[in-house]
This record gives sequence, structure tokens and C-alpha cells, in this order.
Amino acid sequence: MSGRGVWLRARARLRRFPAALAACGDQAAAYGRCVAAAAAGPAELRRDTCLEEFQALRECFARAVRLCPC
Repeated sequence: MSGRGVWLRARARLRRFPAALAACGDQAAAYGRCVAAAAAGPAELRRDTCLEEFQALRECFARAVRLCPC
């Protein structure tokens, strides 16, 4: 049994990633700023600190992939 089909599907998804990232630049920047600010202090980065920003980015990626003519 070959895993070739799995790799082909994974590569196809990865090819769409740059277009999705370009479509979600504002959300990606907001998430990056949040993570950088949370990690800048002496305290450790905690889970769900930037959950709102992450969810906005995830939703944008999902929309961008659905709408992508790639």
C-alpha cells in the first residue's frame, strides 16, 4: 500500500499556503504582534494568550483556501 496519495494532497495544500497568507496579512500581523508582546516580558508565554487573534487568523485561512482558485 502506497502513501503517495497522502503526500500529493499535502503538497497541494502547501502550494495554496502563500496565497492564503497573502490574503490574511492583517490577521497574521495581529497574531504576530500579540505573540511578540506576550513573549517579551519575563513571564512565560501562556496557552490561549492570543486565542482571539489566532482564531481570526484561522478563520481567514479557511476562507482564503475555500475561495482560492489555485
